[in-house]
Amino acid sequence: MVWHENLEEEKLKKITATLDEGTIFDNNVKKNILLINDLPGYGKVALAAMTPILSRMGHYIFQLPTAVVSNTLDYGKFHIQDMTEYMQNTLVVWKDLGFEPDCICTGFILSEGQAELIGEYIRRIRKKKKEGMLVIVDPIMADGGKLYNGIGPERVRAMQKLAAYADVMVPNMTEASFLTGIRPGQETGTEEEIRELVEGLRKISGRSVVITSGGKRSKEENGGQTHIVCGYDHWQEEYFEISYDVLPVRVAGSGDIFSAMLTGELLKGKTLRDAAEKAVRILSCLIQKNQEHMKKYKGIIVEQYWELLEEAVAD
Repeated sequence: MVWHENLEEEKLKKITATLDEGTIFDNNVKKNILLINDLPGYGKVALAAMTPILSRMGHYIFQLPTAVVSNTLDYGKFHIQDMTEYMQNTLVVWKDLGFEPDCICTGFILSEGQAELIGEYIRRIRKKKKEGMLVIVDPIMADGGKLYNGIGPERVRAMQKLAAYADVMVPNMTEASFLTGIRPGQETGTEEEIRELVEGLRKISGRSVVITSGGKRSKEENGGQTHIVCGYDHWQEEYFEISYDVLPVRVAGSGDIFSAMLTGELLKGKTLRDAAEKAVRILSCLIQKNQEHMKKYKGIIVEQYWELLEEAVAD
């Protein structure tokens, strides 16, 4: 075989090393992705929002529900069925069957016990998989300057434990403030305050961080603010910031859509900045198309907008 004879020697070395070592960041290989999140009875959020997106991108999806939830917590009245025992039993069965994910995305969890269970599972799989495994942690617990209904300090502690395993942590600004203990309830900040939040999150995991939404205030009096997604990429060793136009509508499940898009782009080998930019662009388009007929707390039926996701699949 002489197909590589015209390649530069350094390029050939890089290709050979990649083939020898293996990588999860390969657009040509479809991944086994484990989604650990709640399963809603009503509402296009959590597992119901993430699964169709990542499936459409060609990946195989494992689902491990942390809870079965009657509806989104925004309604103020809800029923939550704890699935911890199911999680424990399922992970034992999967171990016996040899099922192993290439990527784990976590979202809503119920307790410190679930955080410890998931953390132990991540440690076991990371130890076994030579080529590594991508772990995305979305610490779903707060927004709009406050914790969600039914969530207290014990859930914050659980999320702190789980976030320590993240390759990429994706809190919104309110969640970042509760996780770090820096100005809890914060929704906006100056450039210095936001950098302080990013650094606080980095101390938890030592890896990458994406703060998915927040306002950056000008230091100048009456200087206004811009809406940003920002963070730190530990692979590229760089900070980044992406501005976006905020739309006057609340969308249940928007964080789940963002996390799914971000994960899919990272698995293609995109940088964290590029993956975040793509997620912002797709999510903004979905919200724009839905803002005139958004149903309260129901989320977006992403399957109606495959033409937007085609862009994600094609790139």
